[in-house]
Amino acid sequence: MKKRFQAHFQGLYWRQLIITVGMVLLTLSLLGASFFALSYNYAREQKVQEIQSRARVLGQLSVSYLENGRFLELEELQSDPDFRQLASFAATVSDVQFMICDTNGHVLLTTDRGLDGQVVTMPADMTEEILREGEASRRDDLGGLYEQKRFVVGVSAVNAVTGGAVGVVYAVSTSASLDSMWQGFIGLFFMTALVVLMVSFMASSVFTMRQVQPIREMAQATRRYAEGDFDIRMYDYGRDDEIGELAASFNDMAEALQESERQRREFIANISHELKTPMTTIAGYTDGILDGTIPPEKERQYLQIISDESRRLSRLVRRMLDVSQLQAIDPLKNNNYFDLCESMRRVLISMEKKITDRDLDVEADIPEEPIRVLGDNDLITQVIYNLLENATKFARSGSALYLGVSTIDGKARVTVRNHGDTISPEELPLLFERFHKSDKSRSEDKDGVGLGLYIVKTILEQHKEKIDVTSENGVTAFSFSLRMK
Repeated sequence: MKKRFQAHFQGLYWRQLIITVGMVLLTLSLLGASFFALSYNYAREQKVQEIQSRARVLGQLSVSYLENGRFLELEELQSDPDFRQLASFAATVSDVQFMICDTNGHVLLTTDRGLDGQVVTMPADMTEEILREGEASRRDDLGGLYEQKRFVVGVSAVNAVTGGAVGVVYAVSTSASLDSMWQGFIGLFFMTALVVLMVSFMASSVFTMRQVQPIREMAQATRRYAEGDFDIRMYDYGRDDEIGELAASFNDMAEALQESERQRREFIANISHELKTPMTTIAGYTDGILDGTIPPEKERQYLQIISDESRRLSRLVRRMLDVSQLQAIDPLKNNNYFDLCESMRRVLISMEKKITDRDLDVEADIPEEPIRVLGDNDLITQVIYNLLENATKFARSGSALYLGVSTIDGKARVTVRNHGDTISPEELPLLFERFHKSDKSRSEDKDGVGLGLYIVKTILEQHKEKIDVTSENGVTAFSFSLRMK
């Protein structure tokens, strides 16, 4: 159960879905972090600049009270109603508390009512930084003055005449506004991320399912093919992409496998029949001679039949071996050329006795000049021999055979033609199948094994060529082409 669960979640669907959702999450996280950092820093800078501008105004107004370190005028600074009102107004408008200090960081005046009556001294390091740089800002609790860290901005109060710093103005602000902005952003980010994740999850789920479903069906079909069931076909879902192409290829493969299986079964049936017939004859007549069923005076006659059947069985096995060897040959590999006319003349000479025995005339249309073609000389000679031998067997006695060659479109076209019985259009495509013999051929061709034309087709296919056959009004013609040099 555990293995099935793990295998389920390790499938292509879940892997692709997890990767998609993970990439969306990573992208949202990176974008959210980047946007938050940029927006937070921008808002912080804006807040600092705003506070600094107000602190500088108060600093300019405080210069007359702070210059030359006149601490005796502290009461004057605190008792000036206009100045205190201005400072309070600035604090109210800006939501900022101001502290006016001397150069040592002692607070002389503050708008923070929570510090009234206290003696407050600002951190020395920040005061020194402000006097040195003219301004400073940080998040600090000011040495424990506040429970939580706040934004603290300090500017120096500079005498316009001498250019020297006579005091420091601090502006202290809570981070509530920035925190509220950050919380709002976080809420908006998570809500947006949730919507995007849901949309991406659904879109990825639908898309992944569309990708995975055909693959699952193909895997199931492959298992069926392995079991020998080639009837199943893939549904291409009307797609023109790689999945549709793969489905079409699977269907083509299934049809090819189905056809191969049909041919295999037919081949086994045919070879069983072809082997069974001579072996039964040999065994039957041999047993008849041994047990005395066949009289002694007829033994020679039946021994001749046994010999003929043994030779036919030998030819059958030899032809089968020839077919097996032919399928492993690449006759075009060496790019060899030979004289086709010379090969045709040699075949005619070798067939002279069989042609004469059948009382046939020969019409040979073979040019004197050579026609060089691409291919294997021995194999093409075998093709011409098989075709001429087949034409001789089934030609009407006293008729004429035709063997000729012509050139057209850079190819040499060989034609073998005889006069005999017309072959039906339904039987023409079957002539080149293994062990195929028509009823007529079985009666007249006792020595044939039904592999001659199949060998012809196999050799020509190895040469990347095809053979054509026509049969009309008693004239049957075979023709094939070879590429010329």
